[in-house]
Amino acid sequence: MKNAQTNQNNVPITVALGDGIGPEITRATLKILEAAGARIAPEFIDIGEQVYLAGHSSGIEPSAWESLRRTRVFLKGPITTPSGSGYKSLNVTIRKTLGLYANVRPCVSYAPFVKTQHPAMDLVIIRENEEDLYAGIEHRQTDEVFQCLKLISRPGCEKIVRYAFEYARQQGRKKVTCMVKDNIMKMTDGLFYKVFQEIGAEYPDIEQERYIIDIGSARIATRPEQFDVIVTSNLYGDIISDIAAEMTGSVGLAGSANIGDHVAMFEAIHGSAPDIAGQGIANPSGILLGAVMMLVHIRQADVAEQVHNAWLATIEEGIHTGDLRGEQTLQHVSTAEFADAVVARLGHEPKIFKPVRYQNPPEAPVSKSSYQRKAPAEKKLVGVDVFVHEPNSDPEFLASRLNQHSESALSLQMITNRGIKVWPNGFPETFCTDHWRCRYLASDDASAPSHQDILCILGGLIESGVDVIKTENLYTFDGEAGYALGQGQ
Repeated sequence: MKNAQTNQNNVPITVALGDGIGPEITRATLKILEAAGARIAPEFIDIGEQVYLAGHSSGIEPSAWESLRRTRVFLKGPITTPSGSGYKSLNVTIRKTLGLYANVRPCVSYAPFVKTQHPAMDLVIIRENEEDLYAGIEHRQTDEVFQCLKLISRPGCEKIVRYAFEYARQQGRKKVTCMVKDNIMKMTDGLFYKVFQEIGAEYPDIEQERYIIDIGSARIATRPEQFDVIVTSNLYGDIISDIAAEMTGSVGLAGSANIGDHVAMFEAIHGSAPDIAGQGIANPSGILLGAVMMLVHIRQADVAEQVHNAWLATIEEGIHTGDLRGEQTLQHVSTAEFADAVVARLGHEPKIFKPVRYQNPPEAPVSKSSYQRKAPAEKKLVGVDVFVHEPNSDPEFLASRLNQHSESALSLQMITNRGIKVWPNGFPETFCTDHWRCRYLASDDASAPSHQDILCILGGLIESGVDVIKTENLYTFDGEAGYALGQGQ
């Protein structure tokens, strides 16, 4: 690890040059920051492809973690994950390990200098970064069925929603839009929107709206000027932020911030592009704009403003790398030449684009200590869902086997296949796989079953040869069911 010379006024930051085009664009960015007088002390680490291939399956060495935890600020070039099985995403690992719960992606059009069908587009997507399907908890349960668990927590929802409203207020934005699919996932996405409503009530100065994610995505694609700040969960945010960035005219222009209570990471949203590595043609704008976000984060808004305005002046003067080459291009330049052009315009402001203005953020992180755990609900066991592997596609056959093992406190109420009720009174047209959910509920509303009752049912099923692959206990919380009905129930 190589450390830069520091003085006591410089902020230590960790820098990874990355793979592919990463070293070229990251060095170009650091050159601009140095010329602008950024008060930083870079500390370099190695991550990515060569670290993977050296035997570190996570793509990062222990000494690199030490640097990240010490500096708490990470400027990261794009990396390459080697092909083949066994290599986990380093981005996801860093985000979750260091608690980088908020992904912030501004998506701005730069028409007419960057060709786009949406010249007025200027929105920010704030995506929850730690949970949802990206928890990566997957299982193969039968010959035909695989499972991925969608985990949504109240702390996760509260932190990201509050961050979105605080971001909007600090940045002078007027509206926050929540995008969910709570008409289908009533408990997980339902919680996200419920929290949005609760926290939104604390921000009456900010307009609020909700979109179902499918029509919301369509509106982003056709009328992005309607949106200001969008907050959503991990998978939805990942998809719509790439779509929105592409709509601006170039994914290569988009920077990204990953914010936590302790550490923050800044990067371009594009990949390492190994096919053009070493040719000096890559556009450094994405990581440069990520670095602008970093400068604001470390309370150097003055430098961030100078760099961003110099970049805007460069773009509007027609000085473009090859990916932006078009009718507005007056000078086609290399990676290094583009960096030199930005440096030459430090202290200048754009004449066509609106100059940017930045203010240092509050000292305390938005979410620090904001989550207050509520008193536990009254939790009551009322049944169990038993998932079984059964190749016979006749639900009546399965029900006859299962009914032999009802207990006095629990009885078989329903069987579903891929979520749709197939017993009792299922439809013969319904296609069934070999994966079944079998719901046992309390036989008498007045008496609660025990865990021992569940164990008795499971023991009987296993003894009779039923392949039990998973169970989920069913509870009520303050009298409200903590489980969904079967489709068609």
